[in-house]
Amino acid sequence: MIKLNLEKINKELRYKTPDEIIDWALPLSKKKIVTTSFGIYSAVLLSTFFRKDKNIDVIWCDTGYNTPETFEHAKNIIDKYQLNIHAYVPLQSRAVIDSTLGLPEVTDPKHEAFTEIVKLEPFRRALKEHKPEIWFTNIRVRQTQYRNYQDILSMSKDGILKISPFYYWTDGDLDNYVEAHNLPKNDSYFDVTKVLSHRECGIHLQ
Repeated sequence: MIKLNLEKINKELRYKTPDEIIDWALPLSKKKIVTTSFGIYSAVLLSTFFRKDKNIDVIWCDTGYNTPETFEHAKNIIDKYQLNIHAYVPLQSRAVIDSTLGLPEVTDPKHEAFTEIVKLEPFRRALKEHKPEIWFTNIRVRQTQYRNYQDILSMSKDGILKISPFYYWTDGDLDNYVEAHNLPKNDSYFDVTKVLSHRECGIHLQ
């Protein structure tokens, strides 16, 4: 487990660029991952690691319920940036899930079980197999109430150092970056485990 004074270092990193934050973090451990959902701005973080560390393990928990556009976006990003992708899928097939749980609304008690099957169990399996000490993620402030109380650096419940290089960037900042670097956006992204934009899917609560 990496032990740092997070409060002190977060203050030091607050006005650093994402590139500078990543450069600072990469030497901390050889056991590191990047997670992606291939969401709207996924190309921003993933293209950055194409420049910084092409061999880093990229974890994708593919629920099986993504839109066709998201699967196409994922394929294009994987191919373009030669991602060292590790896709984790539910242990149950979509046919079995559909026949037993269906696609429950967020207010349905079955939604928790659905999220466990399609997202949380695959993610825990990924962590068990990769045993990371560092986890790069693209969470940002103002996305959800929970994320408002995180920072560039935070610790997971399992003691993994989470690093969010773009934490303080706004949608406008990311849009400008996407345009300046001619990056693709996935405007059709929809997460069946979150449904609502202000909800957590649960991965960042692990």
